[in-house]
Amino acid sequence: MADPASFRSGREFAAWLGLTPRQKSTGGKQRLGRITRKGDQYLRRLLIIGAQTVLLRSKAAKANPWIQALLARCARLKVAVALANKTARIVWAVMVRGDRYRQVAVA
Repeated sequence: MADPASFRSGREFAAWLGLTPRQKSTGGKQRLGRITRKGDQYLRRLLIIGAQTVLLRSKAAKANPWIQALLARCARLKVAVALANKTARIVWAVMVRGDRYRQVAVA
């Protein structure tokens, strides 16, 4: 794994893993495609499988309004990739700061 300080943001780290959508922008109009799948295939696969497991088994995920809103309008695998992307960004932030993960309480 690369040094987390070498990435400017969590999005850059997620893009390095291949979890961000491909951008096909032209004329000021932003168009997002499928995930790029560039980067570390093993880590990406682990994050997506973990996200799928969270979607299937976690009671906290079933109570999370962000996840439920995504599930209402997107396919389950697409939501799993979005959750894996979010997890990768959290992992980057934890590694850069050197802190422990503190889960935010859902209102």
